[in-house]
Amino acid sequence: MTLARLAARHGVATAYSPSAGVTVPVPDATVVAVLGALGVDAATPEAVAAALDAAERADRERLLPPTLVRWRGAEPARPPDLPPGTRLRVTTEDGDAVTGQNWEHLPLGVHAVEAQAPDGRAATATLIVAPARVPAPERRAYGLLVQLYSLLSTRSWGMGDLGDLRELATWAGRTHGAGFVQVNPLHAGVPGAPSDPSPYRPSSRRFPDPVHLRIEEIPEYALVGPERREELDLILADAADLRERVLGKGAVIDRDAVWEVKRRALELVVGGVELGPGRRADFHDFLAARGSALEDHATYQALAERHGHHWRTWPEELRSPRAAEAVVRDDPALAARVDFHCRLAWLTDRQLADAAAAARAAGMEVGIVHDLAVGVHPEGSDAWAQQDAFAAGMSVGAPPDAFNSRGQDWGLPPWRPDALAATGYAPYRGLLRELLRHAGALRIDHVMGLFRLWWVPEGREPTEGTYVRYDAGAMLAVLVLEAHRAGALVIGEDLGTVESGVREELAARGVFGTSVLWFERDWAASGRPLAPAEWRAECVATATTHDLPPTAARLSGDHVTLRHRLGMLPGDLARERAADAAETAEWLGLFQRLGLLPEGPGAEEAEIRAVHRFLLDTPARMVGVWLPDAVGDRRPQNLPGTWDEYPNWRLPLADADGQPMTLERLAASPRAHALLRELHARTALPETRTARSDARTAPPGARSD
Repeated sequence: MTLARLAARHGVATAYSPSAGVTVPVPDATVVAVLGALGVDAATPEAVAAALDAAERADRERLLPPTLVRWRGAEPARPPDLPPGTRLRVTTEDGDAVTGQNWEHLPLGVHAVEAQAPDGRAATATLIVAPARVPAPERRAYGLLVQLYSLLSTRSWGMGDLGDLRELATWAGRTHGAGFVQVNPLHAGVPGAPSDPSPYRPSSRRFPDPVHLRIEEIPEYALVGPERREELDLILADAADLRERVLGKGAVIDRDAVWEVKRRALELVVGGVELGPGRRADFHDFLAARGSALEDHATYQALAERHGHHWRTWPEELRSPRAAEAVVRDDPALAARVDFHCRLAWLTDRQLADAAAAARAAGMEVGIVHDLAVGVHPEGSDAWAQQDAFAAGMSVGAPPDAFNSRGQDWGLPPWRPDALAATGYAPYRGLLRELLRHAGALRIDHVMGLFRLWWVPEGREPTEGTYVRYDAGAMLAVLVLEAHRAGALVIGEDLGTVESGVREELAARGVFGTSVLWFERDWAASGRPLAPAEWRAECVATATTHDLPPTAARLSGDHVTLRHRLGMLPGDLARERAADAAETAEWLGLFQRLGLLPEGPGAEEAEIRAVHRFLLDTPARMVGVWLPDAVGDRRPQNLPGTWDEYPNWRLPLADADGQPMTLERLAASPRAHALLRELHARTALPETRTARSDARTAPPGARSD
């Protein structure tokens, strides 16, 4: 009981409920390990008692919590209860001082609070003043969902790049009235080869990966001197060979090979061409604005080139950013590499800005939707630079559920909620501000992680993890504040089992959800598909995601065949095919009854159009089209539960026959034109539908939170 009380004080669960009416206890060893990662010794009964006594004493003596939240327009907008006579002073982020109890007119922002009690106690805290909601779209919009690496053009170097993103946004906006393009996380990957191809396990979430650069569009590219042109021509030939391997010979995308060729080109462009005065001034402004965060990231990149990315094995003096600073100062070669990686971050940022500007110029209502992964690689840049903010020896995952009885371990170290609070959520604020710089909207993977995360101690099975709570009010306040400042929407990936009240709280703050066609059923009762009017309005409605089969594979049953071939079917093939066919027939029957499939079943293109007609008949404010669905691609980009068995995150966009398809071919595709033309026409119609207001129940078997 004492351990449970101690755990509760630190937000650590001692039991969890995988389903209604079922409670599973968490092993004491797990609770002890998680508390240890939070800096609380619970190894013995005596230690537990001492830690509990210390926590209770700290609560009694504390004047202010580390972080305070005030929502604009909420009542009352005044300080927390304090002893009579306590003096308060608020220093706003602009440096203005406000004294006394009247907080009604404090500006939006992140401010510092000082309290001095008559008994001599003093405290400081961070005060987050946030608007009530994130921005909302002015009108309904449809858009494209794409894994950028998969979208090769005749100009890209073996994988899609930011030039391709700009071209896609311009074409989709100008030609087909699309309101947004949503991309996978473009975070910096872990350096070295072989790298992890998953964009959801990055080295740094704060800075983008220069592998996405369009090299020829760097202004200094044209200034490479004649003495280096022959070398550059050889690099261009290698780039053309990489492109041909994927588009002409059926090879999968090789990110490491692409980066090696681009790195060689960047050495010539960045290392061999002096910046002009205007460009240098822009670069210096970028450095000043990014500050030590960029310096740390670039230092990690430079050290990883020399010592490998496993920073825990580096020489002792390099294992922390502050200690490494002296080493860099005394090593001119290393300092030059730090500058090189700062330049790459700047160049990538500027091409991200160009893509965002192109989307706006094309008339997009939202623009580019960027994606925030749920965590970072334990050996990456962020984990090295922010060691105090991450829980050592812990990994984020998911508890056992109907979909995966063994639970999941994603191999991502979690942020420590106590460390975030103690710093006024500075790492989180910096991350969001950076990602929102060029985003019309931000998608947050596993948005339930703002409330709680499943921590798995190192060396234990995912079944032996537990939930750790975060201050959801503070996490949401920072998110809403930064989105408001950027004028950006926020989309939460809230698929799977979601704790009661989470969707409602997110909706109250204007955060959109994600609704996928095949999961939208009345799971609490009959299990029937939800009619269009029963869908929620504040969501992105889609037919599929990167973790699910493309619509053509779903309708044909090819996804069942694929899982059988890989040994992933839970039951007999014939039985699984029959069940899948029955489910598909149920949806097609609904489409016909609603008049959305006048062509009748049997024609794949017509059925895919019917799926999207259905999505447009819902009140969803945003409708997303998985780009492979526009051309009949049957291959999922990621097949959860596989590693070497399937080429996850490495497949180029392909047509219905599995032939790689360039951006140019996509733009000329009659099939894509027919689908997008209809989407454009229907989203331009007046909006008259209303959404059902009651809460939905999540589907069994989806990814759990």
